[in-house]
Amino acid sequence: MTADLPITLLIVDDHPVVRDGLRGMFESAPGFTVLAEASNGVEAVTLATALDPDVILMDLRMPGGGGVEAIAELTRTGARAKILVLTTYDTDSDTLPAIEAGATGYLLKDAPRDELFTAVRAAAQGRTVLSPAVASRLVSAVRTPGNEPLSAREREVLALVAKGTSNREIARVLFISEATVKTHLTHLYGKLGVKDRAAAVATAYQRGILG
Repeated sequence: MTADLPITLLIVDDHPVVRDGLRGMFESAPGFTVLAEASNGVEAVTLATALDPDVILMDLRMPGGGGVEAIAELTRTGARAKILVLTTYDTDSDTLPAIEAGATGYLLKDAPRDELFTAVRAAAQGRTVLSPAVASRLVSAVRTPGNEPLSAREREVLALVAKGTSNREIARVLFISEATVKTHLTHLYGKLGVKDRAAAVATAYQRGILG
């Protein structure tokens, strides 16, 4: 992307009305070109690989393939696109995994039109864009490691890790992808203030989370 070329976009959301609204918004503004739409994360990875957009607007919770898994896969394969999460959810269980997976920014769907345009331009230039609510959550998480409770799914993953279960087997047992398992592990490591599986299990027993 250069200054005289439009920013190319891929819109990913499971709701057709949302996709139509976003497409109409960006196509009516100068400097943007919508290349395609996807209804889930799997489609997003396929289209992003084929079309090489500058920016991907990515929803998170979608049937048939979530956003975090798609972000992780695109990051793993070295996709050029910058990924800007656009969702209704700002909880820690949504925000942190998306950022850890490789998202460039995170906005909520109630963001004003001009703020969204500015965010996409910033993301295209590689700058991090976070809504104020998300930014404050991330700062809190960094400042107070080890104090946040584990989610039910993180506890399930941790219990399986304690049994010596591999990531691949955990994914099979819980019906999730290996990328999602790794995201949960990264998230629970942060909450427990540890850096590896063994330390996570030991800390969990010490705190009474396991056992």
